[in-house]
Amino acid sequence: MTEQPLPYCSVIVPVYEHWQLIPALLQCLQRQTLGQAGFEVLLVDNGSQHFTPPAELPDNVRILKCATPGSYAARNHALEHAKGPWLVFTDADCLPEVEWLERLMQCARSLPMESVLAGAIRMQPSGACPSIYEMYDLVKGIPQAWYVSRGYAVTANLAVPLALARELGGFEAKRLSGGDADFVRRAVARGAMLHYVEQAVVAHPARDSWQAIATKARRIKGGQLTAGSPGQRALWLLRTFTPPLLAWYRFLLRSQQPWRYRLMASFLQTRLWGVEALEAIRLLFQQGAERR
Repeated sequence: MTEQPLPYCSVIVPVYEHWQLIPALLQCLQRQTLGQAGFEVLLVDNGSQHFTPPAELPDNVRILKCATPGSYAARNHALEHAKGPWLVFTDADCLPEVEWLERLMQCARSLPMESVLAGAIRMQPSGACPSIYEMYDLVKGIPQAWYVSRGYAVTANLAVPLALARELGGFEAKRLSGGDADFVRRAVARGAMLHYVEQAVVAHPARDSWQAIATKARRIKGGQLTAGSPGQRALWLLRTFTPPLLAWYRFLLRSQQPWRYRLMASFLQTRLWGVEALEAIRLLFQQGAERR
């Protein structure tokens, strides 16, 4: 019996109550130019109450289950099952372009193994006339290049050697937000080189409702105020109750977006300032952090 070759990379996707998005993600992954034999896909259910996986899965896709709440705990669970020497992370709501994995692995082959690769994330509206909430997400975006310039990156589009991830002990499992930045900073502190791979792109749908934007803001605030050192948490608390002048400034400078988008984004950021302040007060009374 001929043994199957090991994949060159393992694509890891935590899933919490978003199984309806997985078919579109798998379609993107099946169209990858890297070739299906070159990678495996690990979908990690993270305690979804509505567990509805696709009826049929491609041969290179496996479903794992992690009962510990939090996407970083789910990613750590996948580390124990990954077969590829490279781990590639993305999210259930992302749509990778066809050359995504090939571009990442081409870069990986040309660099020392002690490298971390961060690909581009393109915000995508649902149509030609974005809602005001989509305008906010298009202006704010997920500026991976900017993150990399400051020594961190996000797991919507991230590749890490399996050996390095295990050496670092994976992600901080108790975090519900911000664990990707913490993980990458620890890798860089250990000596890994962080590279931005502009050609490796995943699309991310712009959030199209106030609830979606406010939920994300609460989740991020929870990550800021419930993890890290006491000094870091105190600094985040102080920033929470400070007017978002820097955000307004950055939004108004986004010249690639129309003025109307930038003004709407600034207005919504002002509303979110109140959401974040209320979430901080709630967390101060030892309430559980948002995980969605």
